[in-house]
Formats: sequence, structure tokens, C-alpha cells
Amino acid sequence: MTDDRTFVDTNILVYAYDADAGIKHERARAVLVDLWNTKSGALSAQVLQEFYVTVTRKLPKPLSKRAAREVIATYRAWPVYLPEVDDIVAASELEERHRLAFWDALIVVSAQRSGATALASEDLQDGRRIGDVTIDNPLTG
Repeated sequence: MTDDRTFVDTNILVYAYDADAGIKHERARAVLVDLWNTKSGALSAQVLQEFYVTVTRKLPKPLSKRAAREVIATYRAWPVYLPEVDDIVAASELEERHRLAFWDALIVVSAQRSGATALASEDLQDGRRIGDVTIDNPLTG
């Protein structure tokens, strides 16, 4: 197990299971394969919830609910952060201080609290550092 934990945002997880996403699918899958191999991936209950809704309802070719549940179940092997009330308060403060969308701020807080040093996300500015977490957009070429 590596000391460098990478927290995975919903968009990276979704692209990894959206075969129609082209190069983003390939890059997201490569990220997840690497994180599985190095045992350095982490995510939160929020990410898994958003993943389920997105892949079963919002993709042009959605996954079946059963397939989505099976994917989610595999992530039992990863550290899954469960946000608490204090995390929501911290996210609202981060939202205000850094001008982030609330849900993105909660992802950042969850990444920080899970011990991650990197956050793989397409939604936030690549290379930006918030606290001890550096944003990495692995989908850019």
C-alpha cells in the first residue's frame, strides 16, 4: 500500500464505466486500474451515490441498475469516506472561501478527511491545491 492516496471524483468513475466516452473512458479506466494495482484509491459515499444515479439515468446507454450495484459493490475494497455533519459545515465554509460549488467542496473535504494527497477530478482546476490535496485532471492530454 502506498502512502499517496488518490481520491476519485464521480466524473472519473463515471467515465471509466461509460464505454461511449471515447478517450475520457480510456484515460479514466487507466487511472482506476493504476489505483487498484497500487491499492491507493479512495472515494466517498457521495461519489458512489452520484455514480449510481448518473450511470443508470443520465448516460445515453445507461448501465442496468444491477450492473451499477455490482460496480459499487467492488469498491468495498477501497477506503470509502462517510461524510458527517462537521464535513458538511466544513464544505459550506470551503464553498464560500474558495468559490466552489457546494458538492465539489464536499468532495474536497472528503478527500482531505480520507487522507488523500491527490483528487482525480475533471470538475476542478488541474494543479490547484486546497489544503493538503492537489487536484489532478487525468483526462487532459
